[in-house]
Amino acid sequence: MAEEEYGSFVDWNQMGDLAKSSGPTKVDCKDLKEFKKMARLGYWAKNHKLRAQVYEQLIKTIPCRTVTPDAEVYRDIMGNAGTKKPSSNIPLPEFVDGNALPLYCLKAEAVTSAHQIINCVAGQFPDISHCPSLPAITSMLLHFSKDEAQCFELVSRILACNEPGKRLLDQTFLAFESSCMTFGDLAIKYCPASHKLIVATAQDALEVYTDWQRWVLFDLPFSHMVRVLDVYLVEGYKVLFRMAIALLKFYRKHKAEAQGGEGSQPQDSGKVRADIQAFIKGIASTVTPEKLLEKAFSIRMFSRKEITLLQLTNEKSLQQKGITVKQKRRNVQLALNPDTFSSEIVSAKEMRDIWSWIPERFALCQPQLLFTTSNHGCSLNRFYQHCEGYEPTLLLIRTTDGDVCGAFLSTDWQERKRGGNKLSFFGTGECFVFRMKPEMEHFEWVVIRHPELASSSNTQSQEEPASSEGQNSEYNGLQQPEKPAGDLSPFLSARHFNLTSKNTSMFMAGNFDSIIVGGGDGNALYIDSELNHGRAGRCATFDNPPADAMAS
Repeated sequence: MAEEEYGSFVDWNQMGDLAKSSGPTKVDCKDLKEFKKMARLGYWAKNHKLRAQVYEQLIKTIPCRTVTPDAEVYRDIMGNAGTKKPSSNIPLPEFVDGNALPLYCLKAEAVTSAHQIINCVAGQFPDISHCPSLPAITSMLLHFSKDEAQCFELVSRILACNEPGKRLLDQTFLAFESSCMTFGDLAIKYCPASHKLIVATAQDALEVYTDWQRWVLFDLPFSHMVRVLDVYLVEGYKVLFRMAIALLKFYRKHKAEAQGGEGSQPQDSGKVRADIQAFIKGIASTVTPEKLLEKAFSIRMFSRKEITLLQLTNEKSLQQKGITVKQKRRNVQLALNPDTFSSEIVSAKEMRDIWSWIPERFALCQPQLLFTTSNHGCSLNRFYQHCEGYEPTLLLIRTTDGDVCGAFLSTDWQERKRGGNKLSFFGTGECFVFRMKPEMEHFEWVVIRHPELASSSNTQSQEEPASSEGQNSEYNGLQQPEKPAGDLSPFLSARHFNLTSKNTSMFMAGNFDSIIVGGGDGNALYIDSELNHGRAGRCATFDNPPADAMAS
């Protein structure tokens, strides 16, 4: 086998067509944009040796800590592996959270080598407290390593990445948990139909989403996973989110075809997790690696900036709740206690559906009733008095015809005072309006729902196949443009888009005469000074409607 120099751990009988080498034998490129294009197109996908050489080149350009253990450190620690018989049952460190090593066409004896590498990593990186993805990354890199020592060095450099604002693997429980919340936020926004399916079929959607990294790194067939790794080593952590979103979209399509349009019945979250896992393990029969990448990179307006902002905001929320180490998972989607939750407008089940739309960091909170027309009357002045000082808030309204609608309000109503008594808009792109009856529907910000109305503030599109997306924080060994200056908002704000000042931040407004939430595409909520009139999702009108306002 011509690839034995880089394939001594590989069981070539399991590799199928990937055991055959063809295509280019050399990559002569240092430009990041060109590397991204080559990785996405699979330039080195048919040559095992070339792929190994490219991986080594990419990983060696990762900016790392001053003292990062290398192959020589491993050899010094382990001694001459050829002179002693390794144990066949070396347990993995606790920080992998019980995840077994995926074989990915490795020889049986390679499992022992991988266990030794991971345990050596644990000794050299005592600050790692939670890294469930490490077995999968180690298994993949062992494929393309000459020996254990080289694999150890490659893994160590990935873990030691010290570029500001960048990480390649979660290494603490806080980072991992916030990534699961971030995936939930992204699922709500970028694949609402799939998210709706998960909410309808699983008791706890966030529990399902805790598997998002496993879907990509453990459950995909080797032929698909290695193509993901090609792009991941060039573009970074963001790629994992893209792939998981694409897998969720394919899963929804699979369930729709299997059920023939029939509704799904709620079931234990564990069963949904197992069903998704089984689908992804067998995905090769319906989805090629090329089709998976195409789906993942067809998602528009999906940037590293947005992911980073969501991660930081979710981490802060978890820290404020004291959730920084692994503990028994609470049911976040049902953070409101159904035994104590009470509303004249929506049931606990309907509130759970609404809860699934709000950003994950707020879903950690218990809702607190601030204002209700049954107790406080139909006055906007009293509404403002009770709701000022709280953010975010949730507004629920039932019409005299029995229709139910509402809005999620991301910003403190006190902000309205900046315009005096003049009706002025404020808020963020996380505001949305919805209706529950006669049918349930969720209306997001118009720029999110219609991305063609917005363009990136950069001169290049964020979603060109190999251009600006993420190029501000790639490896030092590749040519790259300078990072943009300026602080980042924790939300998708208007300044991220080329919109005029008259169109920016038009999400919520209020004065002594009226309240408006939403707008832009006809999906708006309007209420006058006596809570008498309104429209939500192009539908309902109100006459002295019951209304509740809650803070989460």
